[in-house]
Amino acid sequence: MTTQAFLRAACVAAVGAAFIAGGSYSPLAAADYTRYQTYDEMTAALRDLAKTHAKLAKLVEVAKSREGRSVWALEIANPDGRPVRERPALLIAANFEGDQVIGSALALYVADQLLTGYASSPTIKERLDGHVFYVIPRANPDGAEAMFGAVKSARKTNAAKFDSDNDGRLDEDGPEDLNKDGVISMMRVKDPKGPYMIHPDDPRLMRRADAAKGEAGGYSIFWEGTDNDSDGFINEDPAGGVDLNRNFQHQYPYYTPDAGPHMASEPEVRGILDYVLARRNIAAILTFGESDNLVSPPTRTGAHAPASVVDLIAFANQSVEGARTVGRFQQSQQFSFGRGRGFGGGDDAGRGAAPAGRGGGRGATPPATTVAPADAEYFRTISDKYRQLTGIRATPATRIPGGAFFEYGYYQFGVPSFSTPGWGIAQGAQGAQDATGAQAATGGRGAQGGGVPGGRGLGGPGGAAPGGDAAESGTAAFDLRLTRWMDAAKVDGFINWQPYKHPTLGDVEIGGFRPYALSNPDASKIADLGKSHTEFTTYLASLLPKVAIADTSVKSLGGGLYRIKAEVENSGFLPTSMAQGVRARAVAPTMVQLGVDPAAIVSGSPKTNFFPSLAGTGRRQTYEWIVKGTPGATVTLKAVAQKAGSATATLTLK
Repeated sequence: MTTQAFLRAACVAAVGAAFIAGGSYSPLAAADYTRYQTYDEMTAALRDLAKTHAKLAKLVEVAKSREGRSVWALEIANPDGRPVRERPALLIAANFEGDQVIGSALALYVADQLLTGYASSPTIKERLDGHVFYVIPRANPDGAEAMFGAVKSARKTNAAKFDSDNDGRLDEDGPEDLNKDGVISMMRVKDPKGPYMIHPDDPRLMRRADAAKGEAGGYSIFWEGTDNDSDGFINEDPAGGVDLNRNFQHQYPYYTPDAGPHMASEPEVRGILDYVLARRNIAAILTFGESDNLVSPPTRTGAHAPASVVDLIAFANQSVEGARTVGRFQQSQQFSFGRGRGFGGGDDAGRGAAPAGRGGGRGATPPATTVAPADAEYFRTISDKYRQLTGIRATPATRIPGGAFFEYGYYQFGVPSFSTPGWGIAQGAQGAQDATGAQAATGGRGAQGGGVPGGRGLGGPGGAAPGGDAAESGTAAFDLRLTRWMDAAKVDGFINWQPYKHPTLGDVEIGGFRPYALSNPDASKIADLGKSHTEFTTYLASLLPKVAIADTSVKSLGGGLYRIKAEVENSGFLPTSMAQGVRARAVAPTMVQLGVDPAAIVSGSPKTNFFPSLAGTGRRQTYEWIVKGTPGATVTLKAVAQKAGSATATLTLK
């Protein structure tokens, strides 16, 4: 039997029957899941859950945002029995990107179901009796609140002020709703030097002209707005500065717009890090965000599946790339087409590349960027179950991670860490009955969610492709897939181009992908998605490692000597530490200790033993001691695992 087959078979055997038997969930309480919730509404819902289920839930403030909003964590567990901090825990975190509000809705729904289902679902009761759930539904409350403003802009970033164009001024040139339609979209303008052309298969879309095929461009693409600071760039310094899912410590994208001045520069990020590091019992992480490793898991070599880029949004992002170099070297072009990320002509040779004069010539050990081979099959097995439970086969909004929380969770914190947008799209026009992904065909990748200056989620600053990756490489068909899916599913996700007289550019057209359409499904899908993700969450918690003392024996050897044998077992599915946790020294070794004076041990194992990791599904570690003692005396044996709980056994010498 292959390793993959064994893992899958063991997983089914361990949790399948119990999961099916307890798979009915009680109706939700008063919370409203027919619409997306503002910060105040979500806070009220969390407080209501904590009050209604006072024994099982506790609401904790993790951080304060720059605009004074609280980042909340709801801690869910039955406090009876083993102390909560000694139980394996699952952390659920969402809405790091401000425009990914579906994540916070799903996290809240899952929390609600765990609490309301405790009395009626044996599966949920078992999870809350033996585990703890930490739920952070809205990591970026300032960015999320922009969704509920008068003008929709699909902002990803928090409220930090940032000098994006190095001119000594903060947030002075952001987008504007020129045509007063309530959204920030894009402008396309005829330009003989422009590199873009109208897509031959869909006149709503644009693609880069291929000179090798004799194609001419003739268009430039910008975000909707004007050059407020008269520096030659339109909308290059918007309000809001840092994408929180670019601000964590793993693969931090140095010198990348929207990543912040340094790692963990933002109060929301620092608060979440402090919260996580104070809870070392967290054994797995589930993030609702714009990256994905559940629908498309790591390959067998551990590489992440590639993300897709929405060309139209990437092109708009390119229009402000030249502003990033102001103050670093002389910039002579009014608009910098084809020099920044995505066209192979920029100065960033790769993600994290240092600008000239900054760190050049210094050798460095690159961070791990692939999942350890020993861990990859666990990710793939769990991915299979995720697709089965949710029906999602193609994701709508994914991007290449860099400084993302879920990557920090695996590579630095050392636990299995998963990310999903939480919803899916159908591929092409056929079969696109809904936006949940239940009708989607296998395969295909999503696009990074819609972004504007201050968001830039697709193929551009703070967003998708690392420097040097072609912004439209292989993605022209993806833009078409999106519009065809929207047409077939009747999703109002594209604003048709309309003429507008621009004060400086003259005749332009305003239109493009509607803000939030690529990062959130219609709110009517929340409940169905919430149900399937509650099932997946309870399934994932059932896989957490669990240390147990499986077998013990005591035999008298005469003369006051006794042979003690013990087997310590991991009865969970996941190992007590992932291979990456051992490599990064992020997970403490499991301790096995015999409660006797060291001088009483004649031979065998030491009093205190450690092992770095123990695979699950009943794998055991065997110990043997010969000790001196008196008949009838008792000896305590204990096993303590940072991520897998603890176990004790009392042995009588006889």
